Amino acid sequence: MRHPHDVDLPLVVNRGAGISLVVQVADGVRRAIETGALRGGDVLPSTRTLAERVGVSRGTVVAAFDQLHGEGWLVADQGATRVDPGLADHPVPGRATRPTSTSSAGSGRRVGASVADLRPGQPDVSGIVDPTWRAAWREAAAGAGTQHPPQGSAALRAALAEHVRVARGTAVDPDAVVVTAGVREGLQLVLTTLSRRAGRPLRVVVEDPGYPALRRVVAALGHEVRPVPVDGDGLSVEILDDEPGADVVLVTPGHQYPLGGAMPVARRLALLAWAREHDVVVVEDDYDGELRFTGEPVPALAALDRRGGGAGVVVTLGSFAKVLAPGIGVGHALVPDGLRPDVLALRGDLGSPVPATVQDALAHYLDAGALRRRTGRMRRRYRARRDLAATALADLPTARLRPMDGGLHGVVELVGADRAREREVVDAAHRTGVLVAGMGDYWADPDPDLVDPGDALPRHGLVLGLGSPDLERGLRRLRPILADPGAPGTTEGLP
Repeated sequence: MRHPHDVDLPLVVNRGAGISLVVQVADGVRRAIETGALRGGDVLPSTRTLAERVGVSRGTVVAAFDQLHGEGWLVADQGATRVDPGLADHPVPGRATRPTSTSSAGSGRRVGASVADLRPGQPDVSGIVDPTWRAAWREAAAGAGTQHPPQGSAALRAALAEHVRVARGTAVDPDAVVVTAGVREGLQLVLTTLSRRAGRPLRVVVEDPGYPALRRVVAALGHEVRPVPVDGDGLSVEILDDEPGADVVLVTPGHQYPLGGAMPVARRLALLAWAREHDVVVVEDDYDGELRFTGEPVPALAALDRRGGGAGVVVTLGSFAKVLAPGIGVGHALVPDGLRPDVLALRGDLGSPVPATVQDALAHYLDAGALRRRTGRMRRRYRARRDLAATALADLPTARLRPMDGGLHGVVELVGADRAREREVVDAAHRTGVLVAGMGDYWADPDPDLVDPGDALPRHGLVLGLGSPDLERGLRRLRPILADPGAPGTTEGLP
């Protein structure tokens, strides 16, 4: 193993580049690993030493190292920071042994170390691995061999109940909490329970536009998917009156996906009254309700449901994929009394997919108050990223960034565009080394001819993730594409 002074780490920053120094330092370390200048197991200089060499503050280097820790490039080991030793056994994209640029089959786009991935669903994972995180996993590992009931660890359910009370304004008993492997697994559990009760496939109303992955879960389980159009305030009960025989309504009231609006209280109350009248279960996907930039987070729909008395009609699904990281693989379902015995019976048959050690680690983390502190940091960080995107894409005649009150994605509307124009822009961005999602993918039917001319919602545009470490670089490349989508894209000469 080489010592710190044996590692040549030539980092250069450019204060006039328009890119934050943190991003430049992190990019420099990544390039050193990708080219082989740094190898798995190598010890990096201390943050203080590296800051002095590069001519930046120690805080800049600490923040860059935190980002690289979260991405898996670096690990902490016996008081030193090393390149993850596991990288010695795996090829690293960008190494000289691989061609410097290739095309993915059939796409015509170039991929490699210079790609800026701005597709949604990628949270900022920097700073997760701190002393509290490590301590939580050490404590959990010390209890290896522990088994928990299928509903989930009693300690974790108590911690989750306290979390949703404080963060989401929803008072629930820990017995109402079921530990899941995330929102999709929780949705499978609820739909399968309801289908067993009914003895038939379900008729499931979903928002249009909406989250395609959840629509696919509904279809994959053999249920009927019924897309219902939303407006700027989300789902309207008046439209639901045209859906007789619905069994389930799947909604994102806290932050409609992907348009971003929050459902007003009057509409929430109307939805709950409609669901009770028609014996419909409302499944609330509370996917990033805590990450609101303006004011306090809007209480979960379940909070109103529980205050209204009665048996309850709302099942709330949540996870930690956005605030922590997708790889955590832990979520929760808040299940009303009338449905809970059947949900727990099915969970007992299937068992829990969440390992006991993971449940214990998360319980320790929540009990230490670390999640609350991280959520506050992430709100501030995503607000700054939203402002960065708004500035970078301002004053474009053919594109505009929709206002965002929270979350880790944004929608860029392509003014006057059709589906073909959207594809042109997405493909041009990909050729330029920027991966983005097309807005049309979120509609059940993106055909613009089916849209009411008075509809103010964007049918065509881009959905951008704000959590990517490549955000600044990607926005810089994306702006000329949006200004002139017919311009040929290229990765040559791009920073």
